[in-house]
Amino acid sequence: MRLNVNGRIHEVDAAPDTALLYVLRNDLELNGPKYGCGLGECGACAVLIDGVAARACVVPIEGCVGHQVVTLEGLGSREHPDPVQAAFIEENAAQCGYCLNGMIISTKALLARTPHPSGAEIREALRHHLCRCGAHVEIMRAAMRAAGQVVDQVAEVGG
Repeated sequence: MRLNVNGRIHEVDAAPDTALLYVLRNDLELNGPKYGCGLGECGACAVLIDGVAARACVVPIEGCVGHQVVTLEGLGSREHPDPVQAAFIEENAAQCGYCLNGMIISTKALLARTPHPSGAEIREALRHHLCRCGAHVEIMRAAMRAAGQVVDQVAEVGG
């Protein structure tokens, strides 16, 4: 099967119903998407498929043929991070960092469809992502910064 991942075509030898996450991590050695719950619930495995955030742990690779898959690694590099990645870095929006892949991917997808989202739209886009460290305020601030809405007060994040 041929998959377009991060702008490169990869020949993949796996069963059509293999979860995309396993191919990304095990075959293509991309570690941005994380294995969290394996049920599509936590968001740690999120990727972009044709610009839409999707849970890679529940997407079979056969459904990705002919589509563009972008992982965290495909957004930017350490030297030239994507603006969303840069915003998360600037806001120190991580503790353990396990959830960040999904948060960044979903923020990127949100900004592609809604360039200037409200705080409520950002919260809605991120509400199904689990963060056990409690970095929610910093994550919201980072998403708002990526949207060009720099927030000076934590209290402003709620609006």
